[in-house]
Amino acid sequence: MLLSYPQVFALHHGLAAAHYCLPVEMREWWIQVGLLTVPLIAVYLHIPPPHLSPALHSWKASGAFFTFKGNVIFYKDSWGAVGSSDVVVLLHGFPTSSYDWYKIWDGLNMRFNRVIALDFLGFGFSDKPRPHRYSIFEQANIVEGLMAHLGLMEQKINLLSHDYGDTVALELLYRSEHNRSGNLKISSLCLSNGGIFPETHYPRFLQKLLKDSGFVSPILTRLMNFLFFSKGIGAVFGPYTQPSDGEYWDMWTGIRFNDGNLVMDSILQYINQRLKHRDRWVGALAATTIPLHMIYGPLDPVNPHPQFIQLYQQLVERSTVSVLDDHISHYPQLEDPTGFLNAYLNFINSF
Repeated sequence: MLLSYPQVFALHHGLAAAHYCLPVEMREWWIQVGLLTVPLIAVYLHIPPPHLSPALHSWKASGAFFTFKGNVIFYKDSWGAVGSSDVVVLLHGFPTSSYDWYKIWDGLNMRFNRVIALDFLGFGFSDKPRPHRYSIFEQANIVEGLMAHLGLMEQKINLLSHDYGDTVALELLYRSEHNRSGNLKISSLCLSNGGIFPETHYPRFLQKLLKDSGFVSPILTRLMNFLFFSKGIGAVFGPYTQPSDGEYWDMWTGIRFNDGNLVMDSILQYINQRLKHRDRWVGALAATTIPLHMIYGPLDPVNPHPQFIQLYQQLVERSTVSVLDDHISHYPQLEDPTGFLNAYLNFINSF
């Protein structure tokens, strides 16, 4: 039987009232029972996800779905500039979704013939299977699967990525550079605020806790709520560019959709994958001859300035770089959409 919030509240206060009427020995026993019961309730408690806001509902309605190896993947594909054949594919970050790109979508549509984004497996409106071994390699396979589904495997595409999506982009780049069969043909790559170098990447405390807590992690994912989430995600936005209450709820709704909060510990293993496969992915980035660009919010606590950008410029000498205003942090496309879009279009129009 599932307990509602009012029932849990009443149970808590009933136990508290009984606590003061019992002898010391009985109080200690009740404390022990309570300490055991609270995590068990948390594990089995099912809190319905928030309803989609009109904006999220519209985003979902404007997209479509395709099936990849039994899993349903959400994507959005819009046709834009007439007379251009250029295609841009957008790869989002953790723990959010393709909706991260909504502020620059129309601007990209004015430049590109097609603008395409997807929700990775485990994110947004896509399926979130559990148990499941999530990996960067699988997400790259899904991107290739989507391009095949859309008939774009023979056309060169531009990749624009952020955070988690940066690493997926590097795996796609590695395959392209090594002429793997069925790989994408990449015309250009633009990265933004991703932990591509393990030595300059500082995951948030909650991320480290979820990925490294073993059998405790499933309990922690169920204990996660909007308050914890909003405080955690707010810490990687700049003080003057904080999301609105509605934006916080849209991010949280995307996570809660299909119980995505319950797979976050599994997805977070990508941090360990970055370390394990550093030479593969950083090597591909350093060796490629395609046009490269980095858009960077310098207030980012996850990839801090100046260590991150100095290492990037040292190892990826061919890449151009746009460092945004000092108050822009980890989500530059949301915090400074105009600056981000201008930096990207200046890069695209330079070759």
